Amino acid sequence: MGRFGNCLQIIGLVVSLSFAPIVDAAETAARGRITGGVAHQAPDWFKQSFLEIADDVDEANQAGKHVLLFFQLNDCPYCDRMLQEGFKGEPLRAYIQRHFDSIAINVRGDRDIAFNDELSVSEKELSEILKVAATPAILFLDRDNKTVVRVNGYRAPERFRQILEFVATKSYQTTELADYLQAKLDQNVYRLRANPLFKEVRDLSAIDGPLMLIFEDGSCYDCAEFHDGILGNELVRKEIAPFTIVRLDANSQETIVDVYGKATTPAELARKHEMIYRPGVLAFDNGDLVRRHDSLTFPHHFKESMRYVAGGFYKQTDYQTYSLQRTEELLASGVVIDLGRPK
Repeated sequence: MGRFGNCLQIIGLVVSLSFAPIVDAAETAARGRITGGVAHQAPDWFKQSFLEIADDVDEANQAGKHVLLFFQLNDCPYCDRMLQEGFKGEPLRAYIQRHFDSIAINVRGDRDIAFNDELSVSEKELSEILKVAATPAILFLDRDNKTVVRVNGYRAPERFRQILEFVATKSYQTTELADYLQAKLDQNVYRLRANPLFKEVRDLSAIDGPLMLIFEDGSCYDCAEFHDGILGNELVRKEIAPFTIVRLDANSQETIVDVYGKATTPAELARKHEMIYRPGVLAFDNGDLVRRHDSLTFPHHFKESMRYVAGGFYKQTDYQTYSLQRTEELLASGVVIDLGRPK
């Protein structure tokens, strides 16, 4: 089984944004191009760290704060949206400044980082060691320089606020993030919508071939955008056509049968797979979990992730290699690859 990953594979995006093989003039004229990348930079109030993280943690502890590491990638549209909505606007900006020392790290960068007494590497190497496969990735560190919460990918400001409060109040010492969010988040933000793509299936083990499970609930700030901008996208619809698509209410206690033939509930299934984002997506093929999306994914990356599953490409190669090869295939065919958010 191909190892599943997050919504935005770093290698795939880097290749998409910078892949430029040498070709002759005639080929260049017919070659596709890449759009949708967004130049961005961390707010000027982020800490100007010497990148000796243990020292940063000590300083934060003395000030009653936590360290927040913001792993970003040049031209990443998800990073830009997260910074614009989650860091640069109020009331989150003031809250983050009051409770966190924020440090930006470039996942392809060459600056040296002393993460602790045993580990001193480049930004890129640290990102690889920490398995940062999606950007933005946000790591919150406790007083012992240990990661207490990790956020992979974009989060709506309202949902991100609860994660910030979970860390700032040190609730991680007494409870799990999923339980905290369940108790704190407004469950009247969204009403589950019907969609002709969805199938009413209660025995998931009976499904042959690709299966997409979508977890939604009343606290889903991004579900409307997912329905309209992602599932409603023509290119996405083409790639997800082979899937049996089942939407589950992540709060439901109704008995269903999982892909392994065991009785469970949607709520238990969401907990088992640590699906704390809504809408969360799990993609299976013949009972094997291949891909997971636990943050908002824009149309190009979502459709390619689903194509990787439905086309059986995961049986031959990892997703990063697939993304590189697929990007070149599309560009060579004259396709315009739009990495941006739904129009």
